[in-house]
Amino acid sequence: MSIRFDELDWQHTPMGDLTLRRRTEPVSGQEIYEVKLGEEYLMSSLFTVAEEELARLGLAVVEGDELTVLVGGLGLGYTAVTALRDERVRTLTVVDRLPAVIGWHERKLLPVSATLVDDTRTSLVDADFFALMRSAPGADDSGYSAILLDVDHSPRHQLDPTHADLYTADGLRALDSHLAPRGVFALWSDDPPDDDFMNTLAAVFADATAHVVEFDNPVTGGVSSNTVYIARSRT
Repeated sequence: MSIRFDELDWQHTPMGDLTLRRRTEPVSGQEIYEVKLGEEYLMSSLFTVAEEELARLGLAVVEGDELTVLVGGLGLGYTAVTALRDERVRTLTVVDRLPAVIGWHERKLLPVSATLVDDTRTSLVDADFFALMRSAPGADDSGYSAILLDVDHSPRHQLDPTHADLYTADGLRALDSHLAPRGVFALWSDDPPDDDFMNTLAAVFADATAHVVEFDNPVTGGVSSNTVYIARSRT
């Protein structure tokens, strides 16, 4: 059985050719949205459980109200939209270095786009998340309640080699400087829990945990899993 794809957008980017396409899953009849960078699959709306859990698990351990949340990586929007379901969230800033991705949501091409962009708490920012984390916070910057990151495949497997420094102790300390006191850093990974990365997190943050998120995989007929790391600032 052939699978028909509708190409919704194609753009050349500094990281390669970026494609958004839509297809119908033959077995379930479900409409699926997929993103490819070059020949590499980046994401699919067939698998969103772990992206949603990134926001849910991360915000579940954040203390207080009037939360300010930063999401690194917009993608299909499921992490951001899940964060908006937490009524404590006052502002949600989503940073993506690919203007095309922001444009998809502004044009409401994706299933959650309207929910995301029509919420007045949301700001979509065209910027390099990793460069922002390397920069020093402003003097009047009180820090984010939570930083949720879903860009690279894992701490060991980055989409861009310039991202690698974030996953070192120095890089995580720089990120920590952008968190409010007792703020939370949450990270999605496609790999199983990484002991070396857990040790690095523990050297920087007050506490760190790795959650294995399992979900049904209709492609393989089995169960797949991702990892969500949660770390809390010391100060």
